[in-house]
Amino acid sequence: MPDRSSLPRLLVCSGVMAVASIMASAQAPTLSDNVKAYVRTSAAVIALTNARVIDGTGAPARPDQTLILRAGLITDIGDAARVSPPAGAEIIDLAGKSVIPGLVMLHEHLYYPTGPGVYGQLGESFTRLYLAGGVTTMRTGGNMNGYMDINLKRAIDAGQKAGPAIDATAPYVNGPNQFQQMNAVNDAAEARRHVAYWADQGATSFKAYMQISRAALGAAIEEAHTRGMKVTGHLCSVTYSEAADLGIDNLEHSFLASTDFVSDKAPDVCPGQGAGQQAITALDENGEPFKALVKKLIAKGVALTSTLTVFETFTPGRPLPPGLDVLTPQLKQQFEQTHARVAQNTQSNYLKLLPKAMALERAFTRAGGLLVAGTDPTGSGGVIPGYSNQRQVELLVDAGFSPLEAISISTHNGARYLGRDRSIGSLTVGKQADLVVVNGDPSVTIADIRKVELVFRRGVGFDPAKLIASVSGRVGLF
Repeated sequence: MPDRSSLPRLLVCSGVMAVASIMASAQAPTLSDNVKAYVRTSAAVIALTNARVIDGTGAPARPDQTLILRAGLITDIGDAARVSPPAGAEIIDLAGKSVIPGLVMLHEHLYYPTGPGVYGQLGESFTRLYLAGGVTTMRTGGNMNGYMDINLKRAIDAGQKAGPAIDATAPYVNGPNQFQQMNAVNDAAEARRHVAYWADQGATSFKAYMQISRAALGAAIEEAHTRGMKVTGHLCSVTYSEAADLGIDNLEHSFLASTDFVSDKAPDVCPGQGAGQQAITALDENGEPFKALVKKLIAKGVALTSTLTVFETFTPGRPLPPGLDVLTPQLKQQFEQTHARVAQNTQSNYLKLLPKAMALERAFTRAGGLLVAGTDPTGSGGVIPGYSNQRQVELLVDAGFSPLEAISISTHNGARYLGRDRSIGSLTVGKQADLVVVNGDPSVTIADIRKVELVFRRGVGFDPAKLIASVSGRVGLF
């Protein structure tokens, strides 16, 4: 053990090494020619001037700010009167524009419904769209392919492809099921082998699904945790309370996948999503049963993911979702027909369920729970990467959160869940230069979040228009 006289020197050395490590990890790799085609600026030093800064913490917007980006990091940020652009810096005037952290979205997929019960693998187009929409970090909430998510993560990290940083979730951990593209684990031993295999293959997180048993879920969680990885779940056969006791880290679709309040729920049996949702629709967010579940989830450190976008597509009277024009004509027409059918169902349970989901998410958050955001491009289609991430932030405002709260849920909270809030998720000196330039003021008018003009990932500025143009009209093919 060092003597006390050596501690200051050791602390300084440790601090220098920590900063050097952060700079090394934040700095963008050498980009391939393919990626360079979508880059608007990659100057060594960039000064963003006259910007309105919305830092992602929930703090009020700060006008007339200058941000200095160097070596993939935010190296200075402050009032324009104090912070001057360094000599030789590329200066980008952002008068009338806002800078927010890159979105950190935790229920995304690289697949999309392309036919009855079949999902097309669209990783190439989806990663570009996510980045174009302002998503700089994402988790694939389960995959139907196996290796694509992992390989795309590696390619993006290496600068070979354009896209967000990916927390690559392994194929679903599920029990016997009806899905054509999903494996089944029958017991705890198989669940452990599933987790061990995919962790060794490069997956960085896991997701349990609707038909899993408590024994298999507990084994999967234990195996993942021994490897330092987290487990989320879209559950049904296992209740939220049971999953919390087993140590799950995250639950998907906020409370809309909960079967805790189904009166005749049998152990390890999924009563059907409809039964769970009927019970949720009738639930009193001010009643003791709900409050008790919330208290338990918070005490156990379980985060919830809001995915209002996918449920909006099931709800009559809602507008057509943004981004449909990037789909192939066939997929666009397919969803428009679905949307028209949904609009005719004036007795749909979703007319009550969507506002109930919003109320329960507010109650969970106000009680101190960690709410994160995602979109879930599944269902019947219509949830388009990038566009839907912006729409999710808007829907959080519709749910009763302030614009600043909605932005924080979609940036800082996601980073906190991932354990990466020391490097991403808010705009602070020393953090990675993952940020989004929008035309307008989303702290006042949340719809301005759709006006993305430039997306910085590790200090490299990508052109969203070029990313979108590269796939427009062909999403569904690759």
